[in-house]
Amino acid sequence: MFQNVSILQQAGVAVLAAATVAWAVGLVRVMRRDQVDVDVWRRSQALRALPAQAGPPRTETVELTADERAAFAGLVRQFGDGRR
Repeated sequence: MFQNVSILQQAGVAVLAAATVAWAVGLVRVMRRDQVDVDVWRRSQALRALPAQAGPPRTETVELTADERAAFAGLVRQFGDGRR
């Protein structure tokens, strides 16, 4: 090997190199596992979704009494006055 470098220094470089390779391999495995977990999670979320509707959603209407219409008109006037 190198004549001016001690055995201990050469061993240290070898250990650091091995640790770096082990860290890189571990990081790649963790990233791949997380990617698979995300794909599985996305597929499971898609299964929970409601089935696609054939057309636009129905609109619902509620008939209001005269008192309810008056109260709603009062709220509209009250909130409308503050926005001018």
